[in-house]
Amino acid sequence: AMLTGSIGMLPSASLTKDGPGVFEPVHGSAPDIAGKDLANPIAMLFSASMMLKIALNEMNAGNYLENAINEILTEGYRTSDLISNGIEKQVTCSQMGELIAEKLK
Repeated sequence: AMLTGSIGMLPSASLTKDGPGVFEPVHGSAPDIAGKDLANPIAMLFSASMMLKIALNEMNAGNYLENAINEILTEGYRTSDLISNGIEKQVTCSQMGELIAEKLK
């Protein structure tokens, strides 16, 4: 079992022996927060990292993306679904994406 703290942190992969697979977050489309800049983009980015590693054999690129995410989390940035004690730096979905993109440069 794994305790994640938020469904926004769970990547997934549906694989077969003959195809590239489908890589996507575990969560659904979340229409209740659509257009509010509240979603957590990390599960989607972890899914992309899995795709890089598993389907495209790009281990370095996948690790680079995961490390960028981990650095941002270590720095204390969180989307609203991950705020637990109020000392974290709350950011929107787009801000989280921008922070991670900056780490990738």
